[in-house]
Amino acid sequence: MEQKQIVIQMMEFNKKAFDSSFSAMSELQDQTEKLLMNFLEKADWVPEEGKKAWQDWIVNCKKSRHDFKAAADDGYRKVAEFFEQAEKTQTPAKKKK
Repeated sequence: MEQKQIVIQMMEFNKKAFDSSFSAMSELQDQTEKLLMNFLEKADWVPEEGKKAWQDWIVNCKKSRHDFKAAADDGYRKVAEFFEQAEKTQTPAKKKK
């Protein structure tokens, strides 16, 4: 198997592993958010400023998570484009006998 093909397959595997791990992490964070929000709704002793701070923190975490995923996807896209471009520019050398 050609080295370039091996690297492409490694990057595809890496992206699938990243997507799977990121999805699991996102689900965990979403469940934690639901748990926290249920707790804050029932906790009368937490001041409104504290509840607002937690809500702002959750919004910022979601935005950061989205930005991180977009940056990672962009990186994988650039690697794929690089290999596609290399494939187009490389012409197989044919030996004449």
